[in-house]
Amino acid sequence: QVQLVESGGGLVQAGGSLRLSCAASGRTFSSNFMAWFRQAPGKEREFVAAISRSHGTYYADSVKGRFTISRDNAKNTVDLQMNSLKPEDTAAYYCALTYRITPPERGTQVDYWGQGTQVTVSS
Repeated sequence: QVQLVESGGGLVQAGGSLRLSCAASGRTFSSNFMAWFRQAPGKEREFVAAISRSHGTYYADSVKGRFTISRDNAKNTVDLQMNSLKPEDTAAYYCALTYRITPPERGTQVDYWGQGTQVTVSS
């Protein structure tokens, strides 16, 4: 079993920044990718960013150049630095872990989820 606990969400004005953190515990040693997904009200959960154990990174086009994902393998943590936030970034953000050897592009490719943290960007 794996437990993922997110922190760092909140309310910010458009153009501002937030940093999300996720701490993983349990059977994490064989996992490859950690990722962030988000879900806005009435919409499907969508991929935001992923990072491999060797620190290869992947981003959705909508956040490329604004968000940065990073991880600390020794501490089993993954962070998402979000800059130049827009109202359309408002969503619940979920930390995800997968044992896949390729980055997860859909929620069905995720093995474990965190409980989610809310990010609200006001205009």
